[in-house]
Amino acid sequence: MAEDTEARLTPVPPPAPSAGADPSPDAAYLERRTLRRGSAGWLLLTGLGVAYVVSGDFSGWNTGLAHGGFGGLALATLLMGAMYACLVFSLAELSAILPTAGGGYGFARRALGTWGGFLTGTAILIEYVLAPAAIAIFIGDYVESLHLFGLTSSWPVYLACFALFIGIHLWGVGEALRFSLIVTAVAVAALLVFAVGALGHFDAGRLDDIAVDASAFGSSSWLPFGVLGIWAAFPFGMWFFLGVEGVPLAAEEAKDPVRSMPRALATSMGILALLALVTFLVATGARGADAIQAAGNPLVVALEGDPGLSWLKTFVNYAGLAGLVASFFSLIYAGSRQLFALSRAGDLPRFLSLTSRRKAPYLGLLIPGALGFALAAGTGDGPRMLNIAVFGATISYALMALSHIVLRRREPGLARPYRTPGGVATSTAAFVLALSALVATFLVDKEAAFIALAVYAAALAYFALYSRHHLVASAPEEEFAALAAAEAELDRD
Repeated sequence: MAEDTEARLTPVPPPAPSAGADPSPDAAYLERRTLRRGSAGWLLLTGLGVAYVVSGDFSGWNTGLAHGGFGGLALATLLMGAMYACLVFSLAELSAILPTAGGGYGFARRALGTWGGFLTGTAILIEYVLAPAAIAIFIGDYVESLHLFGLTSSWPVYLACFALFIGIHLWGVGEALRFSLIVTAVAVAALLVFAVGALGHFDAGRLDDIAVDASAFGSSSWLPFGVLGIWAAFPFGMWFFLGVEGVPLAAEEAKDPVRSMPRALATSMGILALLALVTFLVATGARGADAIQAAGNPLVVALEGDPGLSWLKTFVNYAGLAGLVASFFSLIYAGSRQLFALSRAGDLPRFLSLTSRRKAPYLGLLIPGALGFALAAGTGDGPRMLNIAVFGATISYALMALSHIVLRRREPGLARPYRTPGGVATSTAAFVLALSALVATFLVDKEAAFIALAVYAAALAYFALYSRHHLVASAPEEEFAALAAAEAELDRD
């Protein structure tokens, strides 16, 4: 995509000033918008990658059984796992080239220009603002079901979650990521304990016990809803991996991001793939696909066949709460960094990127937190909000994969400390699968998809009418893009 020539950017040497460029903000602009560098090594980054996703192992994925049956969801999970693996390897290369807080926004800004950057960053922001609100609702449901604190209404839980966990993030990124790592470790350990406890009740004959819809094309006991059921199950196969792509958002706060980012992304993906295999197979085989397809807590339902496992049911219930907390906590982090990057570059109002004395983007935490609380308390519809988040995610995946393809084609000589295995073929596979997943969201929840499109359209109108004319050239993402444009101009000369 060509650079947007209408965007009025302040040039950064060596590029020559463009006609009508905005005056550059003084040095204090970036000084008031800096993050704490060197706060996270590869282990904390790996924990962050797993934390984004781990709540999806405890619930939500099983609804895919009602759309595709065991065979349909298994194939959907395999294909979505392949998409995430290809995307993660592509992002590992891009994050080593452009280690900024913008993550996918920064990659697309360089590869696809101002419009491509904004399209990608906004899609990511939709995902990371809506997902915490949805998970807060799920946490409230868990607290009520466990009869904790004598609560009969969930809104105090939503308020406590946003207030407490945003407070930890305001304290400091290092402290926040260490807290996230501990809670994530508890959730992962619980999944492994569940698998060991439920494995004794595993029966392969229960995997395909959902009634077959004979009218569906290609239907069988393994594909009770036919071939189309595989496609319809795509969004639920994503639940085992949704969010891992957010690791590069920590690039500016990482130790040696050139090395730590690829390592953390690959390790996170390996752990998540293992957890997906174990959780999906054991839970479905222990009780049957039909029994858990509509369960709000499928792991607990999977253990109901044995009264002797009541202790494990209680343990998994509390561990599920830990998993939800881990994902909620890490998604707040991701949303704040994406908002910070878009605001610092001028795509969104600049005041949102101001940082505190502890180098935390306090408005980037507080404003999305207030919005998330309002959505959770006002709607109580967690599944709908999560479907909207998935819609935004699939758009961003396609654009990030496309960014990798474009940069490989247009800048083959660019220094690449890490190179994606398979090169363009890998990112092309991610691109095609992401588009397939995007279409699949309309098969599951058309209303959620159209709500997401409406939000997207409103954001694009703001960008078209105002912010693209007031971008900040001294922001890292804009500097990278300006330098790339200058180098391309020199090559042409």
